[in-house]
Amino acid sequence: MAEIDALPFPFAFKHEAMALVVIDMQRAFAEPGGFGASLGNDVGRVVAIVPTVKRLIEGFRAAGLPVIHTMECHRSDLSDLPPAKRNRGNPSIRIGDAGPMGRVLVIGEPGTAILDEVAPLPGEIVIEKPGKGAFYATSFGEDLKRLGVQQLVFAGVTTEVCVQTTMREANDRGYECLLAEDATESYFPEFKAAALAMIRAQGAIVGWTAMTDQVLKGIADA
Repeated sequence: MAEIDALPFPFAFKHEAMALVVIDMQRAFAEPGGFGASLGNDVGRVVAIVPTVKRLIEGFRAAGLPVIHTMECHRSDLSDLPPAKRNRGNPSIRIGDAGPMGRVLVIGEPGTAILDEVAPLPGEIVIEKPGKGAFYATSFGEDLKRLGVQQLVFAGVTTEVCVQTTMREANDRGYECLLAEDATESYFPEFKAAALAMIRAQGAIVGWTAMTDQVLKGIADA
């Protein structure tokens, strides 16, 4: 069994049971005029990881391993958007409102789309999720079981919210989780640092972390 050089200790890699999960690499969170920018965030931090996320995706595809994408989005009638979510954050525009990229985080609107550079290929699973975590109100869990997946590598945004939430949900369901440190980002550097520390604390209580080069080397050595 190959190993990935990771923290807090090497990650034993099962080639036949591994998938990559790319969280919410959407225009709304990465481009000027999007929802992330409307909250006053520096979206340049997200843009900066796009080449690394792309390289990680290409590495998994080349190895014949599944790549799963998630999109945070809601139905056009907002029936899956509770007020507790819509009314948070104090943005200049709220989820469901009309904005520069169409209605914010509504399925089918331009801003909700995944960035072209890391877009899914035909046949790759795309999870449309109304919550922070990918398991809530989606087919994600069933898809993982169908694929026979036991281990998950994570990338995407933001580290401390949707990425960490999904990792914790996966950990509770028995999946071994590894986060690619340079293929994830937060609008707040200190939040990312704290999330990484929490994930790998107490002997990988939630999961492991590693750099993309280390992940790709582990895949190549398997």
